[in-house]
Amino acid sequence: MQLKIMPKKKPLSAGRVPLILLLCQMISALEVPLDPKLLEDLVQPPTITQQSPKDYIIDPRENIVIQCEAKGKPPPSFSWTRNGTHFDIDKDPLVTMKPDSGTLIINIMSEGKAETYEGVYQCTARNERGAAVSNNIVVRPSRSPLWTKEKLEPIILRNGQSLVLPCRPPIGLPPPIIFWMDNSFQRLPQSERVSQGLNGDLYFSNVLPEDTREDYICYARFNHTQTIQQKQPISVKVISVDELNDTIAANLSDTEFYGAKSNRERPPTFLTPEGNASNKEELRGNVLSLECIAEGLPTPIIYWIKEDGTLPMNRTFYRNFQKTLQIIQVSEADSGNYQCIAKNALGAIHHTISVTVKAAPYWIMAPQNLVLSPGEDGALICRANGNPKPRISWLSNGVPIEIAPDDPSRKIDGDTIIFSNVQERSSAVYQCNASNEYGYLLANAFVNVLAEPPRILTSANTLYQVIANRPAFLDCAFFGSPLPTIEWFKGAKGSALGEDVYGLHENGTLEIPVAQKESTGTYTCVARNKLGMAKNEVNLEIKDPTRIIKQPEYAVVQRGNTVSFECKVKHDHTLIPTVTWLKDNCELPNDGRFTVDKDHLVVAEVSDDDGGTYTCVANTTLDSVSASAVLSVVAPTPTPAPIYDVPNPPFDLELTDQLDKSVQLSWTPGDDNNSPITKFIIEYEDAMHEAGLWHHQTEVPGTQTTAQLKLSPYVNYSFRVMAENSLGRSLPSEASEQYLTKAAEPDKNPMTVEGLGSEPDNLVITWKPLNGFESNGPGLQYKVSWRQKDGDDEWTSVVVANVSKYIVSGTPTFVPYLIKVQALNDVGFAPEPAVVMGHSGEDLPMVAPGNVHVNVVNSTLAEVHWDPVPLKSIRGHLQGYRIYYWKAQSSSKRNRRHIEKKILTFQGSKTHGMLPGLEPFSHYTLHIRVVNGKGEGPASPDRVFNTPEGVPSAPSALKIVNPTLDSLTLEWDPPSHPNGILTEYTLKYQPINSTHELGPLVDLKIPANKTRWTLKNLNFSTRYKFYFYAQTSAGSGSQITEEAVTTVDEGKMAGILPPDVGAGKAMASRQVDIATQGWFIGLMCAVALLILILLIVCFIRRNKGGKYPVKEKEDAHADPEIQPMKEDDGTFGEYSDAEDHKPLKKGSRTPSDRTVKKEDSDDSLVDYGEGVNGQFNEDGSFIGQYSGKKEKEPAEGNESSEAPSPVNAMNSFV
Repeated sequence: MQLKIMPKKKPLSAGRVPLILLLCQMISALEVPLDPKLLEDLVQPPTITQQSPKDYIIDPRENIVIQCEAKGKPPPSFSWTRNGTHFDIDKDPLVTMKPDSGTLIINIMSEGKAETYEGVYQCTARNERGAAVSNNIVVRPSRSPLWTKEKLEPIILRNGQSLVLPCRPPIGLPPPIIFWMDNSFQRLPQSERVSQGLNGDLYFSNVLPEDTREDYICYARFNHTQTIQQKQPISVKVISVDELNDTIAANLSDTEFYGAKSNRERPPTFLTPEGNASNKEELRGNVLSLECIAEGLPTPIIYWIKEDGTLPMNRTFYRNFQKTLQIIQVSEADSGNYQCIAKNALGAIHHTISVTVKAAPYWIMAPQNLVLSPGEDGALICRANGNPKPRISWLSNGVPIEIAPDDPSRKIDGDTIIFSNVQERSSAVYQCNASNEYGYLLANAFVNVLAEPPRILTSANTLYQVIANRPAFLDCAFFGSPLPTIEWFKGAKGSALGEDVYGLHENGTLEIPVAQKESTGTYTCVARNKLGMAKNEVNLEIKDPTRIIKQPEYAVVQRGNTVSFECKVKHDHTLIPTVTWLKDNCELPNDGRFTVDKDHLVVAEVSDDDGGTYTCVANTTLDSVSASAVLSVVAPTPTPAPIYDVPNPPFDLELTDQLDKSVQLSWTPGDDNNSPITKFIIEYEDAMHEAGLWHHQTEVPGTQTTAQLKLSPYVNYSFRVMAENSLGRSLPSEASEQYLTKAAEPDKNPMTVEGLGSEPDNLVITWKPLNGFESNGPGLQYKVSWRQKDGDDEWTSVVVANVSKYIVSGTPTFVPYLIKVQALNDVGFAPEPAVVMGHSGEDLPMVAPGNVHVNVVNSTLAEVHWDPVPLKSIRGHLQGYRIYYWKAQSSSKRNRRHIEKKILTFQGSKTHGMLPGLEPFSHYTLHIRVVNGKGEGPASPDRVFNTPEGVPSAPSALKIVNPTLDSLTLEWDPPSHPNGILTEYTLKYQPINSTHELGPLVDLKIPANKTRWTLKNLNFSTRYKFYFYAQTSAGSGSQITEEAVTTVDEGKMAGILPPDVGAGKAMASRQVDIATQGWFIGLMCAVALLILILLIVCFIRRNKGGKYPVKEKEDAHADPEIQPMKEDDGTFGEYSDAEDHKPLKKGSRTPSDRTVKKEDSDDSLVDYGEGVNGQFNEDGSFIGQYSGKKEKEPAEGNESSEAPSPVNAMNSFV
């Protein structure tokens, strides 16, 4: 709460003097604040705070409530007058007064009538300091009477005539609202031709046939009682001239018939008002309504002018199709002559309305409450105006001042009461009444004489928050009598604030015109008068302004696409902003297509209705900023394929919240080039230690545009940001501003501290130095400390420069040391470092392993055992034991090359190990050495061991030579690795028949000294499979296999299959002729019969044009009769033995006459006779296509020669 004093600054005299507010004792208006603490003991005369209106129209169906509320100290009592006499409410059981109030409640709902309580009421509120009175409240019940019964005759008139339908509603209180409707309660259409007048009548400038209807009904709505009254319907019939002539022809002469003149056009005449001139009187402040309605044909148009001036632009309105002129808030200046002009094509008329504006009384200066201290002077001024000028009269405590008790301190001078040297008995409530014939004004103003020390009503320690560079207003609401002076101070011991920077308002408020960050602090307000002093402290905080650093941009979007507006807000970190989006200054449509996240508004599936201005409004509790962008929606065009690329670099990097070990980095993302940004990568540069070298700082999600970064001391930071999407990473942004953090002691010590000797008598202490980024300050050094682990020596320390090692000399050989390295700089030491253990330098071991013995496990594996070496003799870190072993060589081999030694190392302190991969039946030697970090110790004495025999490898080669009809010769080479003494060879073989079935297996032992063996009494033209392997006393070795066939003709060769193995040639020793055998002759006859049947079938089908495989093959050639028989042609090659699916090779068949020409054995089949093609061409093709053919493994033996007998021909045709 504060004193309602006129807010005007009061300057002081020139010069830097304290800014003091002196409030005049003669003031025009002062209201005592209703502060609860103040009102507890502050006496105040009554003041009317609420009352019913002067003209109070009530609803007779509800209880009557006449309001009268007042305040004061002590609380006032209330009384009423009715029609100028005291109204004793206690005598009327229907009347009650609300507790602690003067409001009357008259209960007419249960009984009684509203008319009984009509009258003029006035309320008086009184306490020990005076009496205040209300206005005269005229109470009248509302009335909504019915229309009087009347009989309305139908109206018949001809087309084009004018018409007025009277309404004449009943007189109600308040007057009703008039409107015309039909039986369906539909408003009748109105136009320039048909309209309703201010009096409620319905005017037709000219009627038309469509105006014919039987339900023109005038309605009167009484709003106060919410009732509608209805007039009897009026029937109107408009007929044409011809219809009228037919109707009255029987009663009128020829000369009286209506002719064309009946609806002839005519100039305008006024239906209302009548005559050429009229007068109008209106009261100031009301609405002036002037009306002119004219008839004529065609329909006239109405114009308005003011004869001696212009119509006020902002207060003039035209209603009812310009037939009504309205001027709102009318004043005396609006008096004058107004002219309405009615005009159509045949002429114009005008009517002049003389307007006089009268005025009920209105205030120029209403009297205001006075609070004075004893002995002070003051005045009450009551000035009003009106037309005619009002009369001013004064009352004191509700009694005319002429008959009120006399007060020597007051003097009446017309509209002013002057008070001099007031005392407490001068307290009273005065009423000023200004009245003329149009009304009255009544105002209460009290004079309260008080003696009160200063009181400050503003709450103590109030916190004011103001945006920087804006005015700050610090309240100091006060009260005192006499009125106190006000001074302001800043800080605990500050001087009074001067007017050169600050301003002080009359209500005690301190104004800081432009608040800055340095304006933050505590301010003290001091109020003084002759009775005492009071003070109060308030606090002021200055906040950073809210800014929109990334504003939404103008967008042109095709219909159906998606658009995004960005609005990035920067604000004071202590304020919480709310971002609201508006469309055309209204709320966004309630549509799921509109989505709002932290910084963006996204509109999906844009339509034409989405075009407009979009505004981003950022509000905090202290300020508000906004930015707008226009969205234009265009028709879709052929969209080029979107260009997908890595994002554009971020920009507008900014550092805020700069602390010693952290800073906030914010940025604005670049265009994502149609691929959403998935993350941002932040890098930093240390311009002090590693200029130009960028390091990874952190990564944040692609939806985030700020990051809180942890910093290290004594680093000159610059930051840059890169964006990444599915296509890759953007170029780096421009570097941010540099930010140098303060130096501090190191917060870590060197890593990877080790102690290893490079010589037997030193200790080399190494570490990974801190980089410049980790140094945390200038002057980086290291404190190196060491001592023997098992001794009682104190730590030896040395401070070294920024290096990575320190050598301690003169140490014993391989002694454990405790080591620590601590970082320090010019600011201080790092935390206590961790202690690590190291050793001084190593030397070669002095003792060889003892008690070495070997256990042979098998022919390729041996196990070695040894005793460990004493630890002290190792003189270093034991790395293991190393076994050197080698195979003894013969004297001839030893001369050719050095002995090849093999090495096998066993880690740690193992005392046994396995030697794998030894050669059987061999002589080995080994020795063992112990190994440490420096090298190997002496060797143990040599130990010799032998490996037992093993199974041999397969024979190196196996060949089958000199095949005959019943014998094969095998040749082989011994195994390359006998792995012992060979005892014998084992040969196993078995025949293979035409279906690849294996026959009985024959097992044969061959002496070990043999490399050739001949098998006899074998079957002729038979394939055999051989299995061959060697043996030692340890067992049988791997086998080697081969296959071969015996011969059938001395002109053919037998060989080993597959062919690349090669085969020797041999002549057949004998020849068998089976052509004379009976079974063979029968078989051949059967085959010949089958061939004949097939040829007949083939000939029949060929003559019928049928298709069969041979025909298809023949159709593929121009003349199959002359095609040469090629050796690789499938047509004849498929006549081969059913066991052989390969094409025929040269020399694989005999000629048809069964003669064998030795010199022609390598020729093709064509060379064996000219008749082959002619004799077997067609038949051979047919048989070749239909003979059954088996897929099987190659029969290697068939590629050799065959017997010159009819069996060949049989094999060819089967």
